[in-house]
Amino acid sequence: MIRFGIAGFGLHAVRRLMPGFALARNCKVVALSRRDSSKAHEAAAKYGIPHVFASTEELCRCPEVDAVLVTTPNALHLQDVLTGIAARKPVLCEKPMGMNADECRQMVEAARNAGVLLGVAQVFRFEESTARFRARIAAGDIGRPIFARAEFSFPDLGHHRTWLYNRSLAGGGPIADVGVHCIDALRYILQDDPRRVSVIGRSDERSGNVESAAIVSVEFQRGTLAAVLVSFRAHYRTPLEIVGDAGVLRADDALNVERSVKLELWREGQPVAEETVSNQLAYARQVDAFAAAVEGREVFPVPGQVGWRNQIILDAAYRSLSSGKGEEVPTVEDDAGRK
Repeated sequence: MIRFGIAGFGLHAVRRLMPGFALARNCKVVALSRRDSSKAHEAAAKYGIPHVFASTEELCRCPEVDAVLVTTPNALHLQDVLTGIAARKPVLCEKPMGMNADECRQMVEAARNAGVLLGVAQVFRFEESTARFRARIAAGDIGRPIFARAEFSFPDLGHHRTWLYNRSLAGGGPIADVGVHCIDALRYILQDDPRRVSVIGRSDERSGNVESAAIVSVEFQRGTLAAVLVSFRAHYRTPLEIVGDAGVLRADDALNVERSVKLELWREGQPVAEETVSNQLAYARQVDAFAAAVEGREVFPVPGQVGWRNQIILDAAYRSLSSGKGEEVPTVEDDAGRK
């Protein structure tokens, strides 16, 4: 049983992580850190977490903690990850992995030099829906993928994570927060990497110095053209659709973890097959997979290099948002983060 410490125990831990740990088979949470002492002790009492700390450094020194899950605001990821690595603790870092690609490079290189396991929490890679999309496309069910569309939007009417509207803490708006989910899911499903991105975005009176909605156009290396639509304002949606030269694979709310997902295969304008899957266990699978890697039984399928690669793509997207032009996605010598 691997014992996790959660650094930055906040809304995400309450809504997603603790329900996931409750379903996990080989790990549990034994410690948390949070700057607000009263809220930290309140959460610890609610979930029966025995160790409470005010900082990631204190948490990482706890001998009862086998692995650290970093869920602090994005601007703190670099220091928190490096703190965990320095303490020789395996670290699973929430997405987006950093504020820019150079931060991610530092994390990956530090973990490699120390011989410490580093993973990134791209939870959609543990969803049944994305696994079925990937398998069906690999099997040729829609032929060669021509177009792809992924959306992730939700109406933020007073979100608890107010730091999302502060570029110095978040790094960006919905492109960074949920766009990284869509981009990573497409990389995983298509088993391909972006080569060029072009972004149109807008902000509003409530979004501070980040975008509130954006469309990210992505050209993949093997030719698939994708549209990623993200927003903090639009109705909640997570549809996914891949259009090939022999068919279409689609699902409404494909990336959600609350409700069952119906995948539909269409050919010649008619539905020819469907299947219903559940993503309820995605968060449990993620932490159990990391626990298995900590124990040396398996290789964690989403290493830090994946987060680094995703951040390179996000950096290109924000360059495009600023320049108003398409931007190339550079490659790096370390290719372990591909697909």
